[in-house]
Amino acid sequence: MTSYFEVEQRDGAARIGKILFPTPVRTPYIIDTASLNDAHSPITDAGSIWNISIEEAEERIRKIREEVGDETIIILPHQDLTLEVPEDVVMKISERTEVESTGPIGRIFRKGVDVKKADLYVMEGAGSLEGNARKFLERLIDLKGSVAPDTAIYLPNLCTPANAAMLVYLGIDIVDDTKAIIAGCSDIYMTTAGKYFLDSMTELPCRCEACAPITIEELRAMPKADRAELISRHNRNMLEAEIVLARERIRSGNLREYIEGQCRTEPWLAALLRLSDTQYDYMEKQTPIARSNQMLATTSESMTRPEVVRFAKRIQERYTPPESEILVLFPCSAKKPYSISNSHNKFIKSLGKYRKFVHEVILTSPLGIIPRELEMTYPAAHYDAVVTGYWDAEEIKWVSACLRDYLSKHKYSHVVAHLEGAYREICEIVSEQLSIEFIYTSTGNVSSYDSLDNLKKTVSDIVAEREYKQNRSRIDMMRSIADYQFGPGAGKLIVPDDAKIKAPFPKHQVFIGKEQIATMIPQYGILALTVAGIRLLSNSEEYSGYTVTIDDFLPRGSLLAPGVVAADKNIRPGDEVMITGSKAIGVGRAMMSGEEMVGSSRGVAVDLRHVKKAD
Repeated sequence: MTSYFEVEQRDGAARIGKILFPTPVRTPYIIDTASLNDAHSPITDAGSIWNISIEEAEERIRKIREEVGDETIIILPHQDLTLEVPEDVVMKISERTEVESTGPIGRIFRKGVDVKKADLYVMEGAGSLEGNARKFLERLIDLKGSVAPDTAIYLPNLCTPANAAMLVYLGIDIVDDTKAIIAGCSDIYMTTAGKYFLDSMTELPCRCEACAPITIEELRAMPKADRAELISRHNRNMLEAEIVLARERIRSGNLREYIEGQCRTEPWLAALLRLSDTQYDYMEKQTPIARSNQMLATTSESMTRPEVVRFAKRIQERYTPPESEILVLFPCSAKKPYSISNSHNKFIKSLGKYRKFVHEVILTSPLGIIPRELEMTYPAAHYDAVVTGYWDAEEIKWVSACLRDYLSKHKYSHVVAHLEGAYREICEIVSEQLSIEFIYTSTGNVSSYDSLDNLKKTVSDIVAEREYKQNRSRIDMMRSIADYQFGPGAGKLIVPDDAKIKAPFPKHQVFIGKEQIATMIPQYGILALTVAGIRLLSNSEEYSGYTVTIDDFLPRGSLLAPGVVAADKNIRPGDEVMITGSKAIGVGRAMMSGEEMVGSSRGVAVDLRHVKKAD
């Protein structure tokens, strides 16, 4: 926990924050490496203690603090070690070199060494990890898991214009220009697309203030020192521009889309993205439950991004389908939600009066399967994918696995597949794996008259066999969203059998008697609860999720992290949460994860919507 750093905005692990000095320092922030020796810079390094005593180191810190007060983060004196140093040696050295100070401080983070309070932690040896995606990610996750969530992370000697956005995406707050300056002194010209040796270039592809006034011939003709200064200045400009762009992407909520393209510049960055997706727990808990912008699925990595995997997992773990014995599978459509698309309108009209007897599920890449009840829920109605008519092997494998897992858990007497092409191939794979018979109704084009007529006839013939239970579409939808959002069982608590669904789609409202319980938010396809809805969940002995416990006070407006006593670990940014305390009960939207609420000393934990005095 810190008094000098506050996170203001998040996009997954990436974040915008500020160092709380009289003149705040915005993060992600680039340190001018040369300024680390300047006591008046926002962050200063008190230096090495390889050749001085602990007493001399403490005196050095005292003098810096006397000179600048509490307006500089002092990185405490340290003994730099390579990552190859054995752990027992690291432990012994760390025990002998502990230096303390008051005011804002930074510490070197070392695996296995007890973590002491600091406002900034330095990832030791980061520069040597360039190109080693697996070890870098292991070190970073170990660091992030060992320190308070509201402390700044400094990654020295690694950042370049090509990898800056990736480092920010993974949760780095502070970088430096070491590599940019060294490259400039070596005639290496850096861009976001990679680096170029000056001798191999024909023209300068940049129009920054350093490059615009000069030609490449003039640059080559400069004295070595002048040339190094200009290229270094250009490299620094590129680095600053990329950090600013990363901040804008965080604000827009689409840094991931940028990263999926940018990582192609260097193989180790592509490896880093893919490996980070395998660290689902680390990435997902920081990923918001919904975003206001469209999710673009344009690369193979789109299938493994946290939002996609979370959606698929919740379908398998939380979703309860309506009590229907007839499943109808449809292809996705470009227009979303699917039910307003031209093709799905035809499907729905074709089913006609028989629609109330079937359960509809849509197959799609990258999300896998989408029950009709959840077609509004983020990201089901909020993604756009590349449409070529061709599905690669990974897409087919992923969607097949989602459908197989679903049908292994939920049983139907009949499975009707109104599909063609790769969709049908997926069904054939699952049919063989599970020994389930699929009834195919399309005759070449799913929207043709013959195909639609065959769909209608097939379903009507099945319904005529015996009496099937009818669905209650609006009740089923609201229950499904509640289960998806809050966990299994929440749907029947919030939407009991005697509930009434009012207001037209997609602004459905849940009422029990005359009391409103919840409203569907059309932008995200999730539920906003009233205090009455919260009470239905909090009073149940069978349900205890998404609760934030607060101190003995009645909050107003926003709930700050210091007021949080406990929070459900399943809470994600954007989640609807219950506020409970001895004096208050309320509801609001989480602004950080449950773990962050408990571990942070600053920042808004919950944006409150309704608060009442506790009974």
